Amino acid sequence: MREKVILICSKCLSRNYQTTKKKDAVSKRLELKKYCPKCNENTLHKESK
Repeated sequence: MREKVILICSKCLSRNYQTTKKKDAVSKRLELKKYCPKCNENTLHKESK
């Protein structure tokens, strides 16, 4: 089963992306380097609580 997660920009804290991850396979929070339109640059995006 997959779980929906929302990714938040670590710089401006805007919620930019929504994705899914395996519920049982990944125990840590998801961290991806994605483009933030508000910051206008590539920043680290972390999974929200």
